[in-house]
Amino acid sequence: MDRCQRRRRLRGALSRRDVILHPGAVAVIALDDEDRVLLIRQYRHPVGRWLFEPPAGLLDEAGESALVTAERELAEEAGYRAESWNVLLDVYLSPGGTSEAIRIYLARTLSALPDGRPHTGEAEEAHLPRAWVPLDEARDLVLDGRIGSPSAASGILAAWAARSGGWTSLRPADAPWPARDHLLATGRVREPRRDGGRGSS
Repeated sequence: MDRCQRRRRLRGALSRRDVILHPGAVAVIALDDEDRVLLIRQYRHPVGRWLFEPPAGLLDEAGESALVTAERELAEEAGYRAESWNVLLDVYLSPGGTSEAIRIYLARTLSALPDGRPHTGEAEEAHLPRAWVPLDEARDLVLDGRIGSPSAASGILAAWAARSGGWTSLRPADAPWPARDHLLATGRVREPRRDGGRGSS
């Protein structure tokens, strides 16, 4: 991530803020035919805990669409692919300090990759245990505070609400993303590295 200072005049006063520019990210709520959510267990050093999270990744590949990134991360982190993709919701993860915007997809009609998960990760991503959790139970775990990852919590609750409404709130997988468009237009997105390297999700 890149840190910068930005000045903005608010109500006649000039204010300075430290901002972490972020490339943006995607996450995938993968739901199987039994309405179970696929979660992976990953160590997050800043909080010093193992967290249950959906497959996710940074938008740090030049020219790669958010949907293609989501498809790649589902394969790389979980060893699955999906035939059906929709947008669940778009959120800013921590708008008080970072420009990170994340698009959370719903992936359905899943199938395991023939050769399993490719071993592309390192450090925290080298070993990602999987868990299949019924959507109702996952919702309860969020509300009980036992699932605290923001992408997991918001994605699970959005999926539960969408299912309760007959899935009518789902958007097409290529739906416009005004929040990210704004960040790009105002120079608030960290550009992908020229060396082609990718960071951790």
